[in-house]
Amino acid sequence: MRRLLHTVLFALAFACACNGGPLRYKLEVVGEYPHDTGAYTQGLFFHDGQLYESTGQYGESSFRKVDLATGKVLRKLDFGRKYFAEGSVMLDGQLFILTWTNKLAFVYDAESLEYIKTYSYPREGWGLTTDGSSLIASDGSSRLYFLDTSFHLHRSITVKKDGRPVRLLNELEWVDGKIWANVYMTDMIVIIDPKTGEVEGMADCSGLLPGKLRRADTDVLNGIAVSEDGKIFLTGKNWPRLYEVKLVPAGK
Repeated sequence: MRRLLHTVLFALAFACACNGGPLRYKLEVVGEYPHDTGAYTQGLFFHDGQLYESTGQYGESSFRKVDLATGKVLRKLDFGRKYFAEGSVMLDGQLFILTWTNKLAFVYDAESLEYIKTYSYPREGWGLTTDGSSLIASDGSSRLYFLDTSFHLHRSITVKKDGRPVRLLNELEWVDGKIWANVYMTDMIVIIDPKTGEVEGMADCSGLLPGKLRRADTDVLNGIAVSEDGKIFLTGKNWPRLYEVKLVPAGK
C-alpha cells in the first residue's frame, strides 16, 4: 500500500511539473469506522500502529489513545478548562501538544503519556506534524514553521498556490515527503512541497460525511492520519465516522 501511495504522489509531482499547476483529486471511500461525536478533532496520527487524537474546546480538550476498529477511547488525558488543545504528534520518544491561544506547548513521554515539560510558544497553535527530524506547525495563516523539539524555529515557508498564499492551514500530516494540510472551514486538503511551499495537489473532500449523519453540532473536516502501511484516514470535528480513503485523479 505504501508503494501505491508513493506512486500516486510521484504522479502528482510529475503532473505538476508538466502542467504548471496542482493536480486535483477526489476521494474514494474504502472503509469507515466509528468516531466519537464528542471529539472536536484537532490532531490525528498513527504511531507504532496505534491511532491517537487530540481534541479541542475549552473545558473539553483532551488527548486520546483510540481503538481504530471500535472508536473506543483506550486512554485519555484531560486538560484544564483554561486550555484549548490543538495539534499533536510524537517524535523522539516524546508527545508534543499545542494550545490555541494559551501560547503554551505541552510535552509528555510518548510511551507512558506522563507529563514532562511546558514550553512557551510565540504564536497561535493549530496543526502539528513531523518529518522525522523537525516538528512542523501551522498557525492558521499561510505559513508553516519547522521547529526543533525545544520549539526553537529553524525555518518557515509560505504556502502558495499559483503564486498566491493559501491561508487557514490547519491540521497537518507528513506523507511520503510532502505536507498535507486541511484548509480550515473548507472541504479541501492541499498537498505541499516542504522546501518551496508550493501546492502540488488538492483533494476535494466535499460530501465525505453524508448529510444524514450530520447533527446540529457536526463541524468541519479536520483530521488527517496515514498509517505505517500507507492507508489514509480522514475525519472531522464531532463527526460520527472516521473514513479510510484513496485519492482518485479528478482532472484539471
